[in-house]
Amino acid sequence: MATVEECREALSKLAARLDANAETRGKLDLDRTLACRVPDLSTAFHARLEGGRLVDITDGDDPKAKIALTAASDDLIALLTGRLDVTKAIASRQVSIKANPFDLLKLRKLL
Repeated sequence: MATVEECREALSKLAARLDANAETRGKLDLDRTLACRVPDLSTAFHARLEGGRLVDITDGDDPKAKIALTAASDDLIALLTGRLDVTKAIASRQVSIKANPFDLLKLRKLL
């Protein structure tokens, strides 16, 4: 099982990667709040997706988030580092994402 700090670091690395790719990929029309829940650690993070970037990553849940991702700590890290394919993770129920179907299609471009 990964630690809270490892999950936080993986989210920060994802944010840096998205930030670096945002200019070359073009602006992605997605401005949503995001909650990332990690039940095996009894913790959560929340952030905001803006134009293909992940900003304002903070500890704690956002029950009103437009996009909610739930995953075990090890699965979250594997997903965020690219070792776990998001489609396969959802199909195998390793990861749960609650979002508008159109937002899901846009999210696939980010991961």
